[in-house]
Amino acid sequence: MKQVILCADDYALHPNVDAAIVSLIEQGRLTATSCMALSPNWKNAAQSLTTDIQNKADIGLHLDFTEFSSAQKHPLSRLILKNLARQLSQKKISEVVHLQLDFFEDALGRAPDYIDGHQHVHQLPQIREVLLDAVTQRYGANPPWIRISRPPVQDGLKGRIIGLLGANSMETQAAKLGLHHSERLLGVYGFDQDRQSYSVRCEKWFAQAQNEDAFMCHPSVAVWPEDLIGQARVMEFDILRSADFAEMLKRNQTVPCSGRQLTV
Repeated sequence: MKQVILCADDYALHPNVDAAIVSLIEQGRLTATSCMALSPNWKNAAQSLTTDIQNKADIGLHLDFTEFSSAQKHPLSRLILKNLARQLSQKKISEVVHLQLDFFEDALGRAPDYIDGHQHVHQLPQIREVLLDAVTQRYGANPPWIRISRPPVQDGLKGRIIGLLGANSMETQAAKLGLHHSERLLGVYGFDQDRQSYSVRCEKWFAQAQNEDAFMCHPSVAVWPEDLIGQARVMEFDILRSADFAEMLKRNQTVPCSGRQLTV
């Protein structure tokens, strides 16, 4: 049997997302969710992360530099270029990282179980360095685990680009610091699939899954006007809560697991 972390991104982005994620955790279909602590909705959303929910799933920080207002918010393409050219202020990056960790801890009264990045920005060179330094400074002998965004090569151009943002460097540096981390990232696609096509992709992801991979999803109970991938979110939710999804996991000998079980 293969142990795979089933992780929903974007918790606190919108109440429709929050409702879907909490429901899926309660059903045992998710074992982790990544929280957007800069969201104006975060404090309210955090109230739904009850002790029972926190016992059933890892609650992580979805580090954000592109969605909500901060001292270093940029469009993704600009953020990537500035990171690669090392043109961002390390001090301001540090302020934004620590602010999000503060907001997370203030709302839940504890450290995140893990950290990843909205649009995988946690792996970008300057952000990666500051983040890993902040984790070792703040959490000492009991740090969060790190989600590595390295999709399988079969996931095509988008997957390769995500991996090239710094997956290998993130893994190497995290391991040197003694930080636990996931392995590959499953679930990358263009948000352009119908239900049947997405189900086929899920089947392939779980067929090729390996121990300590993480499967990423973005469910929502309903579409809201401003969301550019709203239909894909609802489709994901419908599939993840279905009996077919549970059978898919069994068929591919995949057991949902917590990232707390990870080893370096």
